[in-house]
Amino acid sequence: MTLRLYLAGPDVFRPQPAAHGEALKALCAAFGFTGLYPLDNTIAPQADGPSTAAEIYRQNVALIDSANAVMANVADFRGHEPDSGTCFEIGYAIARGKDVWCYHVPAVPLIAQVPNTDGSDVDGWAVEDFGLPRNLMIACSSRLVVGDARACLERMRAHYG
Repeated sequence: MTLRLYLAGPDVFRPQPAAHGEALKALCAAFGFTGLYPLDNTIAPQADGPSTAAEIYRQNVALIDSANAVMANVADFRGHEPDSGTCFEIGYAIARGKDVWCYHVPAVPLIAQVPNTDGSDVDGWAVEDFGLPRNLMIACSSRLVVGDARACLERMRAHYG
């Protein structure tokens, strides 16, 4: 059976998101997996923005439900943390009992990634310091891969055989 991977990440916000998705899916296929990209959904025209957003949400959740596992791009996005939508998708998949593999994980602990003084950021908020490269909720629930999508797929193929 070919494993179906939901491809989570902020990649849908790239300048050429569909082309990037096709490249990711081709890379998945090269490793023997089927990639499911959020833009694979066909969204019917809705009456307004909130209705469209709700339909995107429903269809992406359905794609996650149809997947065997999730491969998530957790690169910094608009700051020092992964995309919030990606974090939701990771949590949802974990709650559904699916394996989650995260790539673009930094090679250093979170405390070294966020400019801080004595463990607080420039606004005085504490910076998590457990020696993990991502927030503990992601780091402790997922398999973390330092490297790109290819590196993640190599690890996944070795794991799943």
